[in-house]
Amino acid sequence: MAFSSWKRLLLSGRACRRGAPALQWKRFCHWNAGKSLDPEVRAFLEENTEVTSSGHLTPEIRLRLLTPRCRFWREKPDLWPYGDPFWAIYWPGGQALSRYILDNPCVVKGRSVLDLGSGCGATAIAAVMSGASQVLANDIDPIAGMAMILNCKLNHVTPFPITIKNIINSEAGNWDLIVLGDMFYDEQLADGLHHWLRKCIRTHQTEVLIGDPGRHQFLSHSIHNQLRKVIEYSLPEYTRQENNGLTSSIVWSYQPSNSLESC
Repeated sequence: MAFSSWKRLLLSGRACRRGAPALQWKRFCHWNAGKSLDPEVRAFLEENTEVTSSGHLTPEIRLRLLTPRCRFWREKPDLWPYGDPFWAIYWPGGQALSRYILDNPCVVKGRSVLDLGSGCGATAIAAVMSGASQVLANDIDPIAGMAMILNCKLNHVTPFPITIKNIINSEAGNWDLIVLGDMFYDEQLADGLHHWLRKCIRTHQTEVLIGDPGRHQFLSHSIHNQLRKVIEYSLPEYTRQENNGLTSSIVWSYQPSNSLESC
């Protein structure tokens, strides 16, 4: 399966995004709920993804994903006309975060939530379903933003605002909760996340929850010494098979001991 090669790259920490998607976009885009979808891209996504709610930890959430029944699961990656579709996989860290929020709605109810590196948007959708007062999804891929809107509609959720840009190292926003899953696959990115999240906590007392299935890059990073394990989930068999045999995924609370110090 050609698409599996992208997954292996990400799991091994060697993935990099290919060139910019083949759409004319402003570098920084804030996508409001009323923004219409490009009809050509929408048709492409609907034709080349499958709506599924099985094989992952949150069967109550339906998502458009790339599955073995999709054409581009077998095609050469270079034939995909946009940036690498990492959003089209429901990664284990995101699954754990979404499951935790759905089972514990008090974590987000009445609170503002930033879903960093949102991908398919499942965790943001779970936050809306669980009563968050404000949700912002973030990703660097505009196609992910389109997929999120389609996934919102699948789940009868009003599309939330989506920002398409790299916000790491930007000014710390005032969020009650930041959630991020499967983001610690690259050392440089992990260092940037560590610094920026610590700044958010220091500035606004933001709570941070991280989902990760135990990748080497995450476990070996210094941030791991400042985490508290919240809950661990056993992954469904399908997710295990598609993630190199990873068997569980954990939600962590990030509690840096020096959060009150200068960053």
